[in-house]
Amino acid sequence: MKRSHSLLYVVLILFGTALCLSGCASSGPKANASLDQVMSRDMAAKQDIKAINERMFASVAATPSMEDYVISEGDLLQITVFEAEELKTEARVGARGYLTLPLIGSIEVQGLTSREAEQKIEDTYRAKYIRDPHVNIFVKEQFGSKVTLMGELEQPGTYDYYGRQRLLDVLALAGGLSENAGKTVQVRRVLDEAKPPETFLVDMDEMVKEGRSELNIPIQGGDVIFVPEAGTVYVDGAVAKSGAYPIKQNMTVQEAIVAAGGTSPAASDTVKLIRYTDEGKRDIIQISANDLDATKLNLKDRDIVFVETNAVKAAVYGFRLQVFGTGVSIAPPK
Repeated sequence: MKRSHSLLYVVLILFGTALCLSGCASSGPKANASLDQVMSRDMAAKQDIKAINERMFASVAATPSMEDYVISEGDLLQITVFEAEELKTEARVGARGYLTLPLIGSIEVQGLTSREAEQKIEDTYRAKYIRDPHVNIFVKEQFGSKVTLMGELEQPGTYDYYGRQRLLDVLALAGGLSENAGKTVQVRRVLDEAKPPETFLVDMDEMVKEGRSELNIPIQGGDVIFVPEAGTVYVDGAVAKSGAYPIKQNMTVQEAIVAAGGTSPAASDTVKLIRYTDEGKRDIIQISANDLDATKLNLKDRDIVFVETNAVKAAVYGFRLQVFGTGVSIAPPK
């Protein structure tokens, strides 16, 4: 019985060798061409991010001056009225954003720059008390606001936010986009604690490459800026390196397989594309491996590419089969 088992295994080896000579050899140039294409697209995607970063750093505003400092809750301000020394005072911005000053009482300054607050106080004194006042504000203690930058950035983290800046300025604080960054930036802002935050979506390609400056929106203290990773596809089954891979621009099923190291010798002629719909359902698209070149089906985020395994080839080569995380080892007889 053991002898017949070994004989069967030898037959399978000879059969597999014939398959490899007829099929594997002919597929070599095609696989190399696809690999070159994937590498070219990968390099193009990295160059794309690099170009966006270069334009970002070239267009960011200069470091904000103290006149641009945005006054925040908790700041300690020294206010001087040059025409009336007795009106000089120190006051801390209260929880609701107000200062209390001689003669004029409470005045809201939170969210204003130092220069805007000076003008507002001058206008208030001018209206009732002083003909042509000149006011100076010195920030003795900076409480400051914060902005949080998360996701695919070179240096994500929480940064002090002292002066009015726009989206590109703030992204530059974190060193720009990483190589794996997607090109849609999310800005989350809490306008009212009793309501859900607002989310602004900004297309970096449209803003930087196409020059749509209106998308370079002003950032406010407390904003959270999130740069998601470029979309990913999961490649599994009879491939060299199953796992998650970033989706490059217009990436096809064949390019995803090449990114996973290509098919293993145990691969069958069937490839399945599993795609989740917006309703959370799952669609399965079956593709012939011989038609991958002609199937120009671009991948989407969360797609799964599954290369089916040929049981006979698996027996010959002793490969481990992977079916959505469940493996069955078919090893040579001893």
